[in-house]
Amino acid sequence: MSQSLEQIYAEKVAASHLAADPAQMAVLPQLESIRHWLEQAPAKGLRGLFNKGSPTPKGFYLWGGVGRGKSMLMDLFVEATDAPKRRVHFHAFMQEIHAGMHEARKKGVDDALKPVAEAVAADIRLLAFDEMQITDITDAMIVGRLFEQLFAAGVVVVTTSNRPPEDLYKNGLNRALFLPFIQLIKDRMVVQHLAAEADYRQDKLTGAQTYFSPVNDAARLAVQAIWQDLVTAPPAPLTLKVKGRDVVLEAFSNGVARVPFWELCGKPLGAADYLAVAEAVRVLILEEIPRLSRSNFNEARRFVTLIDALYEAKVRLIATAADIPERLYVEGEGTFEFERTASRLREMQSDGWGA
Repeated sequence: MSQSLEQIYAEKVAASHLAADPAQMAVLPQLESIRHWLEQAPAKGLRGLFNKGSPTPKGFYLWGGVGRGKSMLMDLFVEATDAPKRRVHFHAFMQEIHAGMHEARKKGVDDALKPVAEAVAADIRLLAFDEMQITDITDAMIVGRLFEQLFAAGVVVVTTSNRPPEDLYKNGLNRALFLPFIQLIKDRMVVQHLAAEADYRQDKLTGAQTYFSPVNDAARLAVQAIWQDLVTAPPAPLTLKVKGRDVVLEAFSNGVARVPFWELCGKPLGAADYLAVAEAVRVLILEEIPRLSRSNFNEARRFVTLIDALYEAKVRLIATAADIPERLYVEGEGTFEFERTASRLREMQSDGWGA
């Protein structure tokens, strides 16, 4: 290892890329310990022969409020760790698991999860999840056995979450069957609360313009600058499974999604889809909102539903639009109802909204 995580963090602070935060710095020693083991331990195939005195260390479960720097710390750790690794959003990972199990069942495998878990563990030693949350019963029923098999294969799991382990799948259907997984987390992972006071995404947006009209080159450049400032890892698609449908956000990183208006409002999506989006993201960049009227009434109705979902979930909205909120929908059925949407769009532009 060339530099410790503490040294890398200090360099970023000195370069004004980060603001020093004691709560964040308190996390670094635990991550450094895991990093040291991963880089010093023999390869998987040699572990049993030469590494009997150095068992796989506990994983790490870092939880705390949104915007506190969890994803940034995860990125710093993963980027600095020289070991076979994978970093993936938890939602996307679970979709891969379900797809793999579906294919395994086609082959008549008795335990469809076993070959999928083996395939995941075959090429990595570090599995880093961002934003673990369990809301789907199909995830809840398999995640315990999945993690048991990953741990047994010697995979170190590091994850972030907005919730402590005991609040995962809270009030979920058949939650009693899920409780052993919570205990497994506590037994096999170090659980640490990131009690940072600042919401860093909010800080970056403080005083910044978040609604741009009309849609022109200046607006597009401004949104691109915001996007580059907010993301901490290369963006990747995020697939949300909603009542058997796939809702895909093509560009997602660090709780921030970027999507054209027509991808969310031009498709036959409904309230459940938009609620899933609002739960999965903390900042939504919605681009190219057109003027709305009776000619695109269905799209307008979906837009109203989307804004309601984002508003209730306190998601920050960055938007480019054909006009100011009050002039987006000026004729046709629903103009009166749209006044509430315009008011919410105005409120969502205010400093500190969504904190």
